[in-house]
Amino acid sequence: MSAIASKRFSDEFASLLDKSVRVYLSSGVWFEGRVSAYNPSDYSLWLADVRDEKGRQIPKLFVSGGSIVTIEVVEAGPDLGRLAERLEKVFPNMVRYVKEAGVILVMDRVRVTKDGVVEGRGPVADRVQKIYEEWIQEEKA
Repeated sequence: MSAIASKRFSDEFASLLDKSVRVYLSSGVWFEGRVSAYNPSDYSLWLADVRDEKGRQIPKLFVSGGSIVTIEVVEAGPDLGRLAERLEKVFPNMVRYVKEAGVILVMDRVRVTKDGVVEGRGPVADRVQKIYEEWIQEEKA
């Protein structure tokens, strides 16, 4: 059971990549930025496009995992799980959602991320891109 809990924790932490977060440190200060990398052994973070509590802009910032008290997801981004469900209706039994990687595979040849179709060509890729565009418009509304 603890292996499942550990895997879920790792998956949740991995899902922070490319997300906007606010990180509170033990010193009482906080930083807000996009997670560009992390170290799974000590949960240290590299943040990009950072803003501190005084409004100062910092291009890149390393945050030691030992000093982190709380991490808040500021902008989670679109839920690809819902897109995968929609694609499954159009392409039954041909859609695989890899949550940890933030990738949907359609027919094992079309790759979709939060940015749309990133790999694949032809009529299937065109149809997937159209479904993605409709879905992203609904998400924004």
